Amino acid sequence: MNKLLNILLIEDDAIEVMKFNRVLSTLDIKHKILEANNGEEAIKILKEKETVPDIIVLDLNMPKMNGIEFLRILKADEYLKYIPAVILTTSNNRKDILECYKIGIAGYLLKPLKYDDYIDRIKHLIEYWSRNELISQ
Repeated sequence: MNKLLNILLIEDDAIEVMKFNRVLSTLDIKHKILEANNGEEAIKILKEKETVPDIIVLDLNMPKMNGIEFLRILKADEYLKYIPAVILTTSNNRKDILECYKIGIAGYLLKPLKYDDYIDRIKHLIEYWSRNELISQ
């Protein structure tokens, strides 16, 4: 059985946020999406602990605090470090990829150019995490 997820989406591009939400609505499953425009805003949301996300999906290239800076803070926090974080970005820089895995991400996805490929990628991401044992406990 698939679990409805609380997803924290950290993305500064409004079009990308709309695209992500549109894909989820086409999946016809009502996951709860919390949105943050940058890492600083996401840290504030997480520290409030009103809704602890099941998964974090974030971009790397953001203003104020980039994705790698955010990940370092997230993974240093004893309470928050177990939340799976998946990078969804246009950066295929090998240094970024290795640094993110070194910090402790759960996955790294490149944003494809074709919308159909994007739908497929997000669908598989959500399906996997809604069935994952870490989340279902």
